[in-house]
Amino acid sequence: MAETGTLDADHRQIEDDLIARRYFEKLRLISTTLPGVLAETVRDQLFTRTEVEVIGFYLDAMLRSADALSMKYLVSGRVDGPLRRFLTIDVHESGYPVWSEIAQMAADAAQATDQLARTADAKQIKDDMIRQIVGDLTIPTRLQYAMSQRLYYETLAKGGLFWPQMHPQAYWLSDAGHRRRWLVHWAVYDSQLNLPVVYLMDCDDSGRRPLAEDSKRWPEVQAHLMAQSVTTLQLVTIAQGFDRDFDKLHPYRLRRMLLGPIYSQQFTTQEGPIKEVLDNARAPSGEDWAVALTIEDLQAERAIMESTGFFGVTERQIFKLDPLGLGGAGQGASAVERALVLPARPYQSLAELDPPGFRKIRKYVPLPDGRVTAYR
Repeated sequence: MAETGTLDADHRQIEDDLIARRYFEKLRLISTTLPGVLAETVRDQLFTRTEVEVIGFYLDAMLRSADALSMKYLVSGRVDGPLRRFLTIDVHESGYPVWSEIAQMAADAAQATDQLARTADAKQIKDDMIRQIVGDLTIPTRLQYAMSQRLYYETLAKGGLFWPQMHPQAYWLSDAGHRRRWLVHWAVYDSQLNLPVVYLMDCDDSGRRPLAEDSKRWPEVQAHLMAQSVTTLQLVTIAQGFDRDFDKLHPYRLRRMLLGPIYSQQFTTQEGPIKEVLDNARAPSGEDWAVALTIEDLQAERAIMESTGFFGVTERQIFKLDPLGLGGAGQGASAVERALVLPARPYQSLAELDPPGFRKIRKYVPLPDGRVTAYR
């Protein structure tokens, strides 16, 4: 069985299709575990039920993307020539497929309908497989590849996957006097971290038309937010820029959630305490993993009125920053919450080793019966 081939210190190609299948199984396992964890965050008052539903939408999209990639690489390592290719993952800072995998999938999705129209359907491919097996007594590797690509493009054509950019959507929350309150949410697959990153912004709208129905403001808002969706930008920079550029929109809370990195003895390179925790756990393949979650939170402390032009005034938000940088180490946020999701065996190992850096981190432990236990 071939081991994973190294591209550089951080990225690695998975050259064995059986190992690739196990990798995708792990991604699916983690994706199906996180909704239960999010339900527990409601009890911990980290998110509301509405916000959990929104984040769940992006988790579902990641699961569909994993399913699509698993079809793309199902047998691609067995064929020769230009069709031979391998999945590349970030083994150091992420545990997810590298950004270029998601970008290529988005490019393929744009051509999915034409691609499906040009290829034989699944029934025809299956019939050809049977004829080759029975008539030639050979393994129909090329036809298996054709079938996997057919399934890949069918998955892309269905939509609902996680793309490099998931454009902002506005969820109406309430009306308050002459204002409307929105939850604006969007996401990106960060090209530097190779991680899915979700943004949640609560804002009041004092415009004449509802934001999501305003054909002038809404496209401008979407373009502005996508341009600012870079993890190297502090939340306060993003929020102040938005507040300054849109006089009738008043952002009073902005959060950024990093869904990773993923740690796994089989697929990633760990350092420090998390390596010791996983080594000490000696967990079976379905439990030898952990996922870190980071939630940056910026909240408005108060609003002031500021002059605009000769006669105009507009509202501006004053954001509360952690003065000591204790929660965010100077990340331009009011607070930063970190959590670790890990199965029972790794959690027991963590409790035994008790590394100082993990003592203030929330721990969520998914149980075999589907429940999730939270520890502080």
